[in-house]
Amino acid sequence: MFRTQPQDSSKGHRLAIIGLLLLSMTALGITLWIMYDFLKEQEIVHHLIEQLPDGPADEARTLAGELRWQFRLALLVVLNLIVTGFAIQLLWNAYRSSQRNLQRIKALASDILTSVDQGIITTDLSGVITSMNRRAFELLHTTSDSINQPLANLSTELPLEAFWQRSAFRKGQGRSENLSPSPATTLRLNCQPLRSHQEEIIGSVIQVRDITEQALTEDRLRRIERFMGLDSLAAGLHHEIKNPLAALSLHVQLLDEQLEEASSKETQETLAIIRSEVHRVGGVLENFRDYASIDRLNIESIDLVSLVRQQVSLIRPQAQTQKINVELKIHSPETKVPIEADRGRLEQVLLNLMLNGMEAIAQKGTLTLSIHQENEGATVSICDTGSGIPAKIKNKIFDPYFTTKSGGTGMGLALCDKIARQHNGILDFTSNKEGTTFHLTLPRQQPRTAPQTTT
Repeated sequence: MFRTQPQDSSKGHRLAIIGLLLLSMTALGITLWIMYDFLKEQEIVHHLIEQLPDGPADEARTLAGELRWQFRLALLVVLNLIVTGFAIQLLWNAYRSSQRNLQRIKALASDILTSVDQGIITTDLSGVITSMNRRAFELLHTTSDSINQPLANLSTELPLEAFWQRSAFRKGQGRSENLSPSPATTLRLNCQPLRSHQEEIIGSVIQVRDITEQALTEDRLRRIERFMGLDSLAAGLHHEIKNPLAALSLHVQLLDEQLEEASSKETQETLAIIRSEVHRVGGVLENFRDYASIDRLNIESIDLVSLVRQQVSLIRPQAQTQKINVELKIHSPETKVPIEADRGRLEQVLLNLMLNGMEAIAQKGTLTLSIHQENEGATVSICDTGSGIPAKIKNKIFDPYFTTKSGGTGMGLALCDKIARQHNGILDFTSNKEGTTFHLTLPRQQPRTAPQTTT
């Protein structure tokens, strides 16, 4: 922040300079009046010298000489007052110039603080807000009435006072934290001590920056890094486990045939459990290989609206049994959204997302699908009226084998995310207590130079 003199001090300086100028002008006027009197007295003395005899005339000439010296001294005073007046005028011009420069600096500081893409809040030592820039008003959805108010009154969603208190006791060191006033917004706060020109801490400077997009990008990068190298691991596991599983399944079948007549009911139940578990392990292994493998996409030109309509028709009977209303929002029945994609993979993603939404609703609710066209792509949104995703697991739902379902494998959303990335698209979501909305964003055209594979 730029430091400026208080307005009362500037007004006092102006009054002092004006007072000095008035005193100088008054002294100059009085001196000129005295000089005029000296001139009159000298004329009178000259007349007396001409009329007096020699004795008294000598004394009159002495008096005339003293008057001349007094006149010269008065003239010197006049010159001094004139020079003083010029000096005061120069001082006034310098003062006006410094005020104009100060105003320009203040305007520049205000322009800089207004133009920066982060909110800036200053407080005093007690945590009372002393200033805010325009970006801070926008990010915190407040007005200028917040100035001179405690930080606690600034935002009900953002614990600014608690953050300031954690920063205020770090002995002059800064502190940074990421806070979320809403599920869809992430803000990064940085608190630094505000120092005077004498290096004394006189308050705090809180910087607020919107890093929602950056946080989403970092989350996607973490997901990609987590999945790198799974292809070779999946191939190795598939090779090392699939063959023993096949042999185990064959021997279980032979054992079942040998014991078919002689075995008891308990033995038959045990063999059935073994067959079921072998089949389940084989299914998990296949899912893992499908997820981690690098497959080429069968890219073709398809109509996204028609594809979504088909999937809605496919799940509608099941939705009716659960008393779930399925709505499809399209601008007009004739609307077409052509994209380049793998039809089978997109059907898999849409069906998985819709089934997840219906499971979240359970009984009686609405599942809404909408399609939004963009300049270079399109977005399919699947919104349910369930209870939402708990905040503590939001960053885990795309992880392989993470599931909250008793009978789930935890690969559904992970496969959906992989297929979206294979199409150079994005799968993300927003969630609250009123429900969850998944957004599948896809480009209209796939790049021609790069293979359509995941990384």
